[in-house]
Amino acid sequence: VYTDAETGAIGLVDIKYPAAPFPLGTIEVGGEPTSVDTYGNRYALVAVDTSDSFLDPSGHLAVIDLHSRQMVAKLDLGGQPDSLKISHDKRYVAIAIENERDEEVCVGGSSSGAPVPEDGPEEPGDITEDQCEANGGEVGIVPQTEIGNPPGYLAIVDAKGSPQHWSVRHTGLTGLAAVAPTDPEPEFVDINRSNKAVVTLQENNHIVIVDLKSGNVENHFSAGAVSLNNIDVEEEGVISLNGSLENLAREPDAVTWISSHGKYADVIGTANEGDFVGGSRGFTLFDQQGGVLYDSGNSFEHLAVRHGHYPEGRSENKGSEPEAIEFGKFGREKYLFVASERGSFIAVYEIRKGKPEFKQVLPGPLGPEGVLVIPKRNLLVVSGEEDDPTFGVRSTMMIYELQNRGADHPQIKSANDENGLPIPWSALSGMVAKPKSRGEMLAVWDSFYAESRIFTINANSKPARVTGAITISGAENLDPEGIAIAPDGSYWIASEGNASGSRPNRLIQTDRHGTVVNEVFLPAEIEACREKSENRGTLGSGFEGVAVLSSRKNKYRYRLLVAQQRGWDYTTEECEHLDDDDGGLNANGQPNRTRIWIYDPATGDWDHIAWELAPLPESASWVGLSEITRTPRGNYVLIERDNLTGDWTELKTLVKMSLSAAQDGLIDASEKSVVDIIPTLDSTRGWISDKPEGVAINRHGDVYLVTDNDGVDDWSGETSFLRLKNLRRLFERKY
Repeated sequence: VYTDAETGAIGLVDIKYPAAPFPLGTIEVGGEPTSVDTYGNRYALVAVDTSDSFLDPSGHLAVIDLHSRQMVAKLDLGGQPDSLKISHDKRYVAIAIENERDEEVCVGGSSSGAPVPEDGPEEPGDITEDQCEANGGEVGIVPQTEIGNPPGYLAIVDAKGSPQHWSVRHTGLTGLAAVAPTDPEPEFVDINRSNKAVVTLQENNHIVIVDLKSGNVENHFSAGAVSLNNIDVEEEGVISLNGSLENLAREPDAVTWISSHGKYADVIGTANEGDFVGGSRGFTLFDQQGGVLYDSGNSFEHLAVRHGHYPEGRSENKGSEPEAIEFGKFGREKYLFVASERGSFIAVYEIRKGKPEFKQVLPGPLGPEGVLVIPKRNLLVVSGEEDDPTFGVRSTMMIYELQNRGADHPQIKSANDENGLPIPWSALSGMVAKPKSRGEMLAVWDSFYAESRIFTINANSKPARVTGAITISGAENLDPEGIAIAPDGSYWIASEGNASGSRPNRLIQTDRHGTVVNEVFLPAEIEACREKSENRGTLGSGFEGVAVLSSRKNKYRYRLLVAQQRGWDYTTEECEHLDDDDGGLNANGQPNRTRIWIYDPATGDWDHIAWELAPLPESASWVGLSEITRTPRGNYVLIERDNLTGDWTELKTLVKMSLSAAQDGLIDASEKSVVDIIPTLDSTRGWISDKPEGVAINRHGDVYLVTDNDGVDDWSGETSFLRLKNLRRLFERKY
């Protein structure tokens, strides 16, 4: 059972066959559901927010009969609920009533400089933080009880008899925290087998333990602070592990009891998301007196970096932002799961001798927030809170199974650099095999990052490892999308342009250290036509891959083949003979052809071959090329794909072609050998990326494929690195 806040409902999913989950519909709950738990497989208990405003919070507990799909009871909670948990013996339900503050309201001052009136600012949130401070006030983590915001508390439901007879009592949480003691904001709750509830007051940086039977606060303590070194603290478009932050309040969000000794849980685990003054980027284990038994320090951030899941755009805020934490005992093994909201991954730890031992990173849904363990079935279920309607997708749920075999994920991660820190990588695009190596290759990351880099990957290990990185120097404003190795050992980089022309399509030649020795632009006639065109359309779909065309007579006499993603259609008459619309336009008004450019470094001449694109799938915006790479026998393999993702994707292919077929200047559909790679991308039953972008083929014909994760920018962060079958067997394969 999951919550769907956007539609004011809960949804049901049949997981009898977890590899094929089946939706069972939704049930409206009379407001915005914030949390759900199941009661004896009979009822769904839903915390529902019905607040009109920050100053007038309200909510109820909806009890839904899972068989009749009807609400059989509705209990007034007296405030705005957040997290909900049912006790193991089903005697109690604990609900954190957050009554969250308006984080933009000015308290203690006003835009006019006059004191804020007793009933609050005349226009709350209407002035900036600087204006507020200049006029004697504060915004953010300040006690807003003085402007009428009611304090939060813990609601305890005594679940005795039928739900219609359940009753609600409150445990106050004011006067406990050193930070805003009159304005507690309980965030998350968990219950151990002794019916002790642990509650996090995130913004107050505090943890409270409540005895549910009596409703008394048994203990409370500050979550404390942590100092971090070797982390990225600047959003400058590069992952740099050279920053430090001192005395960060942990500000924990989710909390879980960890059963480390015998029957009863006695250790508390927190996911330290941070909020106002935090961003502590890790998780902590506490004893019940507040003693720190373990803190992850910077290791959680380093996991994100090592696995390509680090959200660089959050470096000045909360980094990887761990938001969810859950404990589960699977047979004799005890596992702790910590989910990164912005990095979209779940870190798996095994608890050994009371301490977490890292085991694995799992790719998560977009913005993982809910984590549920089902130990009797060896299952883990994770829900993502983020929507991405641009892909036709709403929030997702992912199901994982603990198995006695090798892990499906991760498929690639990085080794340490010379300083013992993980090599930062992400957003991999073009790829090429090193000529004399069976399992070593080069790759580039794209313009998501301000600094262009070339990576060395060792595919002989499992998972594959990023073993080195060099920075491209001597050219700016690049978007590396392809890489090739010339016979003289230099590197050629295909840099994609944009529609406006502010970043031109070009080829960059570097030495083995990444220093640019040559920079090549398209012919002036082409650039002029692009500039004149009023319809920018697909003009931003430029260079996506580069490969070497060697001469049989002279090893060092070579040309370059450059894949252009989609066709260009110029709108001026004098440029008509230069564009790609000879094959007509598709349903979206785009050319049915694109081209493979041919560049001769010795003469500086450009030529091209026309490429007939695969038919446009009905739901796709476009079809285009994403890569070109050379085979050992001198043929070429390209990626041809649509822009769709997940179950919606229809076209993800590898296409082999021979240049002999291009003697008439066109590669048409009959001259392609095509392999559907959707089954391969779907082999782990995870989310299918829209962007397979790199292919490398070694001298033995082994084929490797990598996907671009868009730098984890509002995307899942998962990177697929797949070793496909040998080239000969691959293109004999039929689906």
